[in-house]
Amino acid sequence: MPVPLVENAPAKVNLTLRVLRRRDDGYHELESLVVFADFGDRLSFSRGGKLALTVSGPSAAQAGEGDDNLVLKAARALAAHRPGTVLGAFDLDKRLPVAAGLGGGSADAAAALRLLAQANGLAGDDPKLYAAARATGADVPVCLDPRPRIMRGIGEVLSSPLSLPPLPAVLVNPGVALATKAVFAGWRPAAVQGIAVDIDAVAKLTDADALLQFLDPQTNDLEAPAIVLRPVVAEVLTALRGLPGCKLARMSGSGATCFGLFTAAEAASKASEILCNRYPHWWALATVLG
Repeated sequence: MPVPLVENAPAKVNLTLRVLRRRDDGYHELESLVVFADFGDRLSFSRGGKLALTVSGPSAAQAGEGDDNLVLKAARALAAHRPGTVLGAFDLDKRLPVAAGLGGGSADAAAALRLLAQANGLAGDDPKLYAAARATGADVPVCLDPRPRIMRGIGEVLSSPLSLPPLPAVLVNPGVALATKAVFAGWRPAAVQGIAVDIDAVAKLTDADALLQFLDPQTNDLEAPAIVLRPVVAEVLTALRGLPGCKLARMSGSGATCFGLFTAAEAASKASEILCNRYPHWWALATVLG
């Protein structure tokens, strides 16, 4: 039997997230500095046969194996853009919490597209892959090549990859899901706009201290509407900010996962232990963002 192809699907973290405006079509224009964790889901693929998906792992029940899973949606999108694409069976080890602001489903879909590219002899930058990514979901294009970038538009306008210093971090989800559509529905334009992310300035951030200083005045404009829907998000942020060595705490994406940034991996690991002991019903993980 041929050995299955395997891809990691790392968690996406929005270090910043500005909502610029609501478009006439209902979508929102964004600007976000996106990085990826060294932890995520894992997807394997066996070439040939009928398109299929099995899901296992801690979050399998929430992710589901039905047609609405983004892995299957991405495979069908590529097949539509590239007739003759050889499909097959996917096996997803779902370790990230679902509807958590970590782009887990989008990362899974992007991993599926990378696997299909390998199986079908497509280059990683083939335009058909990106067309399929855009057709699958707004966060899928940035996850297709998971490196730090500035993401604009509704997620389809991507900067070149950025070389950012790695940031030790703790990711925390309080065990609640947040629907992205509901969070965006609660967003209201602020009287004072946030600070634009200057790509040239970001490219010059060569050490963690400089990056933390840059991030400090930035925001996630979806934090406030997320807290209205799930007040526990505010509790998570307070808990993170009270941990020894935490330099900054913010919500990722549309929540409810929040992150705390540290300057040392040891401090992040200790902080994760503290949270797991204090809040055993929360999901907490020490990781590195980059």
